[in-house]
Amino acid sequence: MKEIYTPFVKNDRQERLFSKAERLASLIKDRAGETDRSATFSLDNLHELKVHDYVSLTLPKAYGGEELSLYEFVLLQERLAVGDGSTALSMGWHLGTMMELSEQTLWDEATFTWIANEVGTQKKVLNRAATEPATGSPTRGGIPETRAVRQGDQYIINGHKTFTTMANVLDYYIVTAYVEELETVGSFLIDRDRAGVSVEHTWDVLGMRGTGSDDLILENVTVPKDRLVEVVQSSKKSSPKGWLLHIPACYLGIAIAARNDAIQFAKSYQPNSLDTTISEVPHIKQKIGEMDLELMKARHFMYAVAERWDQDPDQRVNMGTELAAVKTVATNAANHVVDLALRIAGGRGLSKKSTFERYYRDVRAGLHNPPMDDAVIQMLAGQALKDD
Repeated sequence: MKEIYTPFVKNDRQERLFSKAERLASLIKDRAGETDRSATFSLDNLHELKVHDYVSLTLPKAYGGEELSLYEFVLLQERLAVGDGSTALSMGWHLGTMMELSEQTLWDEATFTWIANEVGTQKKVLNRAATEPATGSPTRGGIPETRAVRQGDQYIINGHKTFTTMANVLDYYIVTAYVEELETVGSFLIDRDRAGVSVEHTWDVLGMRGTGSDDLILENVTVPKDRLVEVVQSSKKSSPKGWLLHIPACYLGIAIAARNDAIQFAKSYQPNSLDTTISEVPHIKQKIGEMDLELMKARHFMYAVAERWDQDPDQRVNMGTELAAVKTVATNAANHVVDLALRIAGGRGLSKKSTFERYYRDVRAGLHNPPMDDAVIQMLAGQALKDD
């Protein structure tokens, strides 16, 4: 069976990094069924990711990382997702956050140096906790109900966060809260073992169950004032976030896994009504060709945009629409590919013993990751209608 992702490896460095992701993908693949059933992030997977230095890849080399380019980041994340999409998406949030902190001056130098050493040396993992029951996705602009109240040299934080990926295994949370003293939204770096921090196991959803995206509960959590690491400035326009391409990379990885399994099934399954395997049946060949065409279009688009991001830093400020378009194109293409794969597998693909039904459920989640399709279409329309 011809593998369709290797052409995007361009040099020896990428081959070495790709091999790391490939090895990890083979290790985590066998646990995907169990984490799907338990709706938790696998501690065994986390151990493997730490031992193989995957959690520090996006850090600068000075802190023990590989200083990944965006192109390399999506290359590795897509390959990891071929093994297990839930693990890849989870790691994408951590790695992407560290990439953003490394490339932009969001935190003061001392705080960034400290957390970079925690990740690079101690292999600690973190993620942002921004979504809430009442406000929904933070990309829609809702003000968090989580509140931070200043008391002397400390802040007291109370709140309830949802969709906190890897909540139960993270070492640090970057928590958004309304800072009453400043009358604006800020982000606090909170360690897992701090008093008042707890995780409620609420993650019981259709797909991407292995991300363990449980609720984070904060009850009178006290943190030093220097743990306020970011403050939203209303006058400052947000910059495009290239690292969010980890989202389409993940879902294309799931689609590749479904495509590969579908082809393997087609080449091995021969009902007694045929003289050959179903791989020779015209409508099966049609579906296989359609899968590869969908993947080819979406993947070339994604890698082209990632490469442009790396090669033309001065234009990054203008690339928000392209980045958003990649996500929409890729996640919709991935859903179509997995649907075709399940049609090839037929009724067998609906079995819980099959990988196809998990792919089918997992890939649906991509449609609900930001940015949403409607926002992207409106963005494209607004840009087209804008005066010169």
